[in-house]
Amino acid sequence: MAKFTQNIILFDLDGTLTDSAEGIIRSAQYMQEKMGMPIWQSEDLHFMIGPPLRESFRDAFHMDETQIEQGILHFRERYFSVGLFENIVYTGIPETLQQLRAMGKRLAVATSKHQSTAIRILEHFGLTEYFEIIGGDDQASARNTKAKVIAYVMEQLQADTTDIIMVGDRKFDIEGAHTMHIPAIGVLYGYGNQQELTACGADAIVQTPQDLLTVFI
Repeated sequence: MAKFTQNIILFDLDGTLTDSAEGIIRSAQYMQEKMGMPIWQSEDLHFMIGPPLRESFRDAFHMDETQIEQGILHFRERYFSVGLFENIVYTGIPETLQQLRAMGKRLAVATSKHQSTAIRILEHFGLTEYFEIIGGDDQASARNTKAKVIAYVMEQLQADTTDIIMVGDRKFDIEGAHTMHIPAIGVLYGYGNQQELTACGADAIVQTPQDLLTVFI
């Protein structure tokens, strides 16, 4: 297993820190109902966990720009009030974050989720204390891709590309990090799999949150 010396670690949220499937899927079904679309089965909506909403709505539901904006409004109507708390922290995450901090690592979050929502979720679960910056999607700032979120967090941290690394469960995390010329570790306990993370060039792949402690020195 490769060893990494970076002092700054960026974490994805959905599928990396928390298991958010229930809230995202139910909110997607609510959106489909509101827009008069067929309501997909839960197992057919797992692809929505990770990528930006706009990308999922365009590619999977074949929406035009007007429909995408309306769909996002419906999705967030439910998600902002109920769905964000239909969510659990992965076993071992708090302890892993605490130990990484004890190793002297600086931690931050870079998520495609709306930034205000990410903050509410992490506050709800008592995880904000571990992170210097919580960065997320913000349309007002045109921060609507994982790479742009990572760039924003790096700027806030005044981080050099040689001293920062991304941790995430999907190809969007790996590709976004590589776009910003930083390495990325894939995790298998989330919503990606070995094939996806290998294909997109993850610099390392771990099985559990605790395994992250073995790759940093």
